[in-house]
Amino acid sequence: MPLFEVAILITPTKNEAEDGKGETLAMAPKAVVARDAQSAAINAALDGGLPADVDRARMQVLVRPFA
Repeated sequence: MPLFEVAILITPTKNEAEDGKGETLAMAPKAVVARDAQSAAINAALDGGLPADVDRARMQVLVRPFA
């Protein structure tokens, strides 16, 4: 199975964006072995490593193949 790197960002709310706040890193890049990029994203998001107070509606999951 291929190896992927997965990181999770939190996008700012409209008010935070107007105040100049940008995206924040919720999960540092993590190596994940999975069948495809979608499986890697799901595994990384569900396996933990995220703070409990993360608003999942504002999550942006970034996946790239490890090369």
